[in-house]
Amino acid sequence: MLGHYLLTSGVLSQDQLKAVEARRTVVGGHLVESLQALNLIQPEELQSFLRQPPQVPLRLEDTGLEEQFLLNLVLKALFITQLQTVPPLADLLKLSQGIVDRLLQTLKKQALVEVPGVSDPGLLLLRHILSERGRERALAALAQSQYVGPAPVSVSEYNRQVEKQSVSLEVIDAGKLRQALSMLVLPDDLITRLGEAMCAGQAILLYGPPGNGKSSVAQALGHVFADDIYIPYAIEIDGQIVKVFDPAIHEEAEAKAQREGQRSTGLVQYAHDPRWVLCRRPTVISGGELTLGMLDLEFDEISNYYEAPLQVKATGGVLVIDDFGRQRLQPSELLNRWIVPLDKRVDYLTLHTGKKFQIAFDEIVIFSTNLPPRDLMDDALLRRVHYKLRLDPPNLERYGLILDQVVRANGLSIPEDVRTLILEQLYGRQGIPVAAFHPRFIVEQVLSASKFHKSPPVLNKQAIMRAVENLLVE
Repeated sequence: MLGHYLLTSGVLSQDQLKAVEARRTVVGGHLVESLQALNLIQPEELQSFLRQPPQVPLRLEDTGLEEQFLLNLVLKALFITQLQTVPPLADLLKLSQGIVDRLLQTLKKQALVEVPGVSDPGLLLLRHILSERGRERALAALAQSQYVGPAPVSVSEYNRQVEKQSVSLEVIDAGKLRQALSMLVLPDDLITRLGEAMCAGQAILLYGPPGNGKSSVAQALGHVFADDIYIPYAIEIDGQIVKVFDPAIHEEAEAKAQREGQRSTGLVQYAHDPRWVLCRRPTVISGGELTLGMLDLEFDEISNYYEAPLQVKATGGVLVIDDFGRQRLQPSELLNRWIVPLDKRVDYLTLHTGKKFQIAFDEIVIFSTNLPPRDLMDDALLRRVHYKLRLDPPNLERYGLILDQVVRANGLSIPEDVRTLILEQLYGRQGIPVAAFHPRFIVEQVLSASKFHKSPPVLNKQAIMRAVENLLVE
């Protein structure tokens, strides 16, 4: 994918590409890492190449899509939206006005579109409406797929762009990592190991007793990235459309006004192919609700197009499998499904037509579990999870820091004798097992009690002991 693109772009020769692939066969890793190790390209030239945004297609041939596919998309847009002029159609389809104009001219020649006049004499924008025959063709196209929106990108173009912006290529800044984890009180060694794991871009297993921050750490790691990436609205495979961009998951990085330009006059100049959205690297979290079906394409039998599975929406970022081992499917089923993606960084999905295709699998998968890893994975699966980090309960010193942090965050204060009661009597003499979630639990109990009694919250001995009663069971 990326190697072929470097070859056709003249950045690499055939012999250089063969040398890169030979090294990757031995040591693995991303193509870029082998390029750097073999000194085949200057770092500045490589970074300039990798940071090139998807180029705006100026010709229909540059879209990577069949002309008939795009003609049908325009017909459906004219039928569904009632848009009639080139600028709003181009904005809807995320194509250049030149391409949309060419498509409309073709439809006009085929007697599928008529031009009854101009919409605004001052702007000389021609109106386009469907002929009776055009309406019939639009209905036939809608019967095949009701998708109307931004034109998709080809799956080959998608795979190439994903490789250019791979999560494994981002170097994690130590300061940004500590900032992302600043709300957690963690040992320095654990923070260092987390940073090393994130730089590797490989799967991570967080395990250990419940209530010690595994889920919080996993979610926080999604905020350590500095780079933005391009996410397509949709991709096209064999004439089928798969929606990828999800506003509930993908956070746009560019200003809306900058994207839209001046719609009224059509003076829109794109910095990149508008079929792609510049976004923060995504974080997708799934817990006990995860099923094998959620890892496959979701086909809407009414609309006749697909929704991308959660691992595709997490591409370029982090996918958290929380409470691993407590899903409705067996852990081995999930891991066997991903044994190739975790190892080869590619996945294989199947259309309802039976066609199977390859798609990039480029994300850091973080498994978080309270269960013993050996109960979840055999050796073959464990070796594909490159980083295994145990999160143990805090010692009393770290527990005290967590307690102080939670108290301050809630605008409270804790008398020294009450702090001593918690640290020395409850955990020292009474031997209550320490867990990192206890301070938050205790403070929340005190706040709830004060709300019920309509009195200011006070961290005194009575309030602490009542909270502890709700913490423990016989």
